[in-house]
Amino acid sequence: MEKHLTADFEEACFLVDLSNVVRRQNLGEPGLRSLRRLALVVDAAVDLARDPDLKLYLVADRSLRLGGRHEFNDPADIRLLGRWVREGLVEELGDADERILELCEMTGIPVITGDHYRDMREEFPFLQGNTDDFLEPVPAPGGTVRLAPLDMGVATAAQISRKKEESVLKKQGLLGPQRTPRSEVVRRNWRCPDRRCTVYDTRKGTLVLLPRMSRGVPTCEQHGLELLDDGPRTATVQVKLLVDGEVKDRFTLEDGSTVRVGRKPGPGGIALHGLLPDDLAARISRAHVELRVREGLVHVSDLSSFGTRRRVTSGTSGPGPWRDLPKDTARDFRAGDELELTEGVVLARSGRRFPTELAQEWQRRTPPSGEGPEAVTRMY
Repeated sequence: MEKHLTADFEEACFLVDLSNVVRRQNLGEPGLRSLRRLALVVDAAVDLARDPDLKLYLVADRSLRLGGRHEFNDPADIRLLGRWVREGLVEELGDADERILELCEMTGIPVITGDHYRDMREEFPFLQGNTDDFLEPVPAPGGTVRLAPLDMGVATAAQISRKKEESVLKKQGLLGPQRTPRSEVVRRNWRCPDRRCTVYDTRKGTLVLLPRMSRGVPTCEQHGLELLDDGPRTATVQVKLLVDGEVKDRFTLEDGSTVRVGRKPGPGGIALHGLLPDDLAARISRAHVELRVREGLVHVSDLSSFGTRRRVTSGTSGPGPWRDLPKDTARDFRAGDELELTEGVVLARSGRRFPTELAQEWQRRTPPSGEGPEAVTRMY
């Protein structure tokens, strides 16, 4: 197997997402992690390329070797991985995904992986709809493996947001066995015993950062201290403002709130005047739509003089057609759905379930000096 590995990616026929391959439990022997799966992938790559001297370039997360030593079927795998890292046969990084995608985009070398990289779609647009650059190792007869083309599909904005959040949860040790959030931790607020720390404090800070799990307990990343439970975390939803397809700002709303959005909707509303060019702002009503958040569900009503269009997004078929939002009738506004206030100005529901911004933080931002209480609140 080792003769097929190279320390020079320019010699490689394939890039290998080693962490993904080693952890794929549907390949080869049972168990959480095994290098035997890489050997099967090497054989499959040789067969596919019809090249007995084929070379592979391996990229791995550091946590593959150091973060789950007890999960390897054979302790010798850890020693072998360590030697490969020292000899340059494995490029080991804190997070391998970005490096793998950089190399693929730069060189065109196909990647062997089972990951769809949905959290990387904004940084690497070439992933969207890609059917050429990725191969997935799948079980084949006789305990072997074959490499099948992997259709990356087109991820929706909500799927991208949710996957990004999942990546953060994973990094913080807050994903459970079935890749579900550890709700007993993420649904609570936490406070550091060091009184100077504002990283988690909802009374002093502006963000609700997720704690890092260390030895099974929530821990402050800045001071290394065990965090104190500071009560239940307020349920929230996040709405994004897009102008000509570019995200201009995000607004986090708390459960039970009712918020109007428009050019200048009045106290407690989301004012868009200072965030939009004058020509676009002029085509939006003072109070354009109303959002009501109840038990995690968002309902939207059109209050405008100009009309509003809604586009519903399905996880399987993507965005649907634009349809007029009926007047004086509340409609569901789900993750991934969009509201077009005027051409080029869209409100979209984020897929994030645990935004870092405090609920209603946008309301607490101070208007620029010299402007009265009726002035628009600008975002910084």
